[in-house]
Amino acid sequence: MKIFETERLIIKSLEKADKEYFAELFTDTKILELIPQKAFTEDQITDRFNKSLNLELNDLKDQKRACGIYEKGKSEMIGLALFLINEDGEKELGYRFRTNYWGKGYGTETTKGMLEYYFKKMNVEKVMADVNIANIGSVKILNKFMEPVSEFFNERDNCTDRRYELWKNNWLQQRI
Repeated sequence: MKIFETERLIIKSLEKADKEYFAELFTDTKILELIPQKAFTEDQITDRFNKSLNLELNDLKDQKRACGIYEKGKSEMIGLALFLINEDGEKELGYRFRTNYWGKGYGTETTKGMLEYYFKKMNVEKVMADVNIANIGSVKILNKFMEPVSEFFNERDNCTDRRYELWKNNWLQQRI
């Protein structure tokens, strides 16, 4: 099921054929060191993947969900758009891409599309995002759209995260 599309990308629910690419996004050390996150076990990958398979649009309102990112006209999943809920119950966006797709502007395009989806389709008032400050690429992307509101030491991931927010009214003003 298609969630939304951008100029070059389609964001949609995962399919069984995506599991290998999904696993790569949770085991590739280059990807994980920027988050940072420990590699998932096969059981963790299978569990997380299966939870994301049968996506319903209503799930995005109150559950954490991973959607696949695909280049238009191609069937190979290149990344994940993550509809998250943080510890304060706030809507949060996230994304990750396979390393072959870094540096192509897909992160910016996905972030813009996700913000539009959150604000226009889901009618959310505020969207948050957390990023490891060492993840320079994602910091640059989030700085384009959102305002940093705090930095904190993330004990679970042993890094310093920066929290960003964007209010719907501010986003609407940017779009004019």
